[in-house]
Amino acid sequence: MGAPKSLESRTLMATRWRRRRMCMLIADRPAPAALREINAGGAFLETNARPPLGAIVELRHPDAGTIAGEVRSLADDGVGIVFSFGERSVAFALAAIAADMSRPG
Repeated sequence: MGAPKSLESRTLMATRWRRRRMCMLIADRPAPAALREINAGGAFLETNARPPLGAIVELRHPDAGTIAGEVRSLADDGVGIVFSFGERSVAFALAAIAADMSRPG
């Protein structure tokens, strides 16, 4: 017995509901960034900015506010940052996810 089609396409459902919100990455200067992934421990941002590994940066989200993070990875299409895990990072991540899911398409 096969799984129903709707269960097989979980990634499509997530893509349909979650949109990438434009943010600002503040390093040596502000740079636009699209929030690709976020959780209470950090985020991956699609951006042209390339702050050095270990740099302390600020992520400004239009609905979730601002949070500091440390650059932990660099990729061709963006940067990965980590947050100090705690109530603030959990609240920031939840607010960013909720804003992205509730934004009119």
